[in-house]
Amino acid sequence: MAPSNLLFYFLVLIVVAIVFSSLVTVNQGYIYVITQFGKYKRILRPGLNIKLPFLEQVYKKISIQNRSVELEFQAVTMDQANVYFKSMLLYAVQNAEEETIKKVAFKFIADRDLMQALTRTIEGSIRSFVATKKQAEILGLRKEIVEFVKAQIDHSLEEWGYHLMDLQINDITFDKAIIESMSRVVASNNLKAAAENEGQALLITKTKAAEAEGNAIKISAEAEKEAARLRGQGVALFREEVARGMSEAAEQMKKANLDTNVILFSMWTEAIKNFAEAGKGNVIFLDGSSEGMDKTMKQIQSLLIRHEIGH
Repeated sequence: MAPSNLLFYFLVLIVVAIVFSSLVTVNQGYIYVITQFGKYKRILRPGLNIKLPFLEQVYKKISIQNRSVELEFQAVTMDQANVYFKSMLLYAVQNAEEETIKKVAFKFIADRDLMQALTRTIEGSIRSFVATKKQAEILGLRKEIVEFVKAQIDHSLEEWGYHLMDLQINDITFDKAIIESMSRVVASNNLKAAAENEGQALLITKTKAAEAEGNAIKISAEAEKEAARLRGQGVALFREEVARGMSEAAEQMKKANLDTNVILFSMWTEAIKNFAEAGKGNVIFLDGSSEGMDKTMKQIQSLLIRHEIGH
């Protein structure tokens, strides 16, 4: 092969190498920072880009996607209790503007240095917040802790070209001795609340039972009162009817010129008959002699006379 042909092929290879070295493909979600002789030159956005071969260099590939990191650290409360945090940090480049990309590219030497500064800043903010609170308050202050940290570091992140998107505190724990003491306090409070509830329930039960018993006694007394009243009315009506019947019978016998003692004798015999039939084994002492009958008859006659006088 002639020397001229070799030179031609050599020149073609050089041209091809220069062309390919001048083409840069930037993937979606990334931005390339280009420097020339060590000085910032421009940025390359996603897609096919052209740079000056040998003169321009890709200094840094910056991801504008969301990034997350898990943090674990310790803090001390106002009452000297150790608190252990596990949190998840979500952050990203603030925007794709050139000035923001320049901050991201040149504020830190490497991403490792950014992460170290970011985590230490967050830890310091949380520790300063926890140091003003007591251990009993910490568990209920997750939201307040996150808001405090965001307020503290948003300005710093903006200076670095980043934005804090979310900070989640996934776990808050204490030393074993503190956890056990807190469990005992919760258990004792639960027992106290249960005892108070049982006492209230017993008081209500006793009160309702007393009210029910009082109402039952009142109802029973009213019923007994009414029954006694009705019994009295019944006895009075019975006596009135008996007296009326006897009076009418005596008037009829007088008109017929008959002795009214026959009525008394009839009542005497009816009474002895009823004693015998309805006694049900009860012992009744009755004077069955003629003197006893005469005495009884006189008592009945006196009742009739009083009834007539009353009318």
